[in-house]
Amino acid sequence: MRTLTISLTPQQSARLQRAIEGGGYASNSEIVRDALRLWEQREELRTLELEHLKRAYADGMSSGKPVDVDPTEFIRSLKAERRARG
Repeated sequence: MRTLTISLTPQQSARLQRAIEGGGYASNSEIVRDALRLWEQREELRTLELEHLKRAYADGMSSGKPVDVDPTEFIRSLKAERRARG
């Protein structure tokens, strides 16, 4: 394993120490590894969300000519649909 030196605020350092003393983690390294796993998951989710948005945009662009929509009427129709569904 590679050793890194990181700088933390006093509050961050105290929080890590409390997590260790509380038994949630065995070491600072374990906390940092857990934080990195969560960061990696968040980055993966962002990538998937971006891909989804790109597909939705492409689908929208290929769906035909745009149609002007009156925002007030559009909201009114959505509310009416919701009321009809119960």
